[in-house]
Amino acid sequence: MKPAFRDPLRLRRCLIPADGFYEWKRTGTSKQPFCFEVNDGQLFVFAGLWDGWKDSSGQWVRTCTILTTVANAMTATVHDRMPVILSPDSYDRWLDPGMQNVVAVSELLKPYDARLMRCYPVSSRVNHIVNDDEACSRPVEIGEDLNRLFVWGNGHL
Repeated sequence: MKPAFRDPLRLRRCLIPADGFYEWKRTGTSKQPFCFEVNDGQLFVFAGLWDGWKDSSGQWVRTCTILTTVANAMTATVHDRMPVILSPDSYDRWLDPGMQNVVAVSELLKPYDARLMRCYPVSSRVNHIVNDDEACSRPVEIGEDLNRLFVWGNGHL
């Protein structure tokens, strides 16, 4: 474990809610984004850490990070790592300020059950920060974005 995470893992754990996450699969020179969800898009939480420090002007800077682990069978087809998704029965243990044993807490940092997840390809519009809407997570056919690049006027090349 990196020294920067040692104290936050012991003392400053948090839950980060989400309803999905994206990973990109490299195919040749391009990358195809995929959306991963739990069950049918239900809300879930990532295992997170928070920290804070004062910058050079004396202002507090607060940050957080999402922890990752090895990929489960679902995410391994796209990426070799995945965010740690906590099961609801582990929330209290993760947030317990009395639980300062890093080894015991680290036992929660495992891949989520792939049978409870789904994934599907999405548009490359998710790659641009100006696109912050539900269309980013709509399923697409693989190669659909590429096909749009070569459609002219009446739909013919």
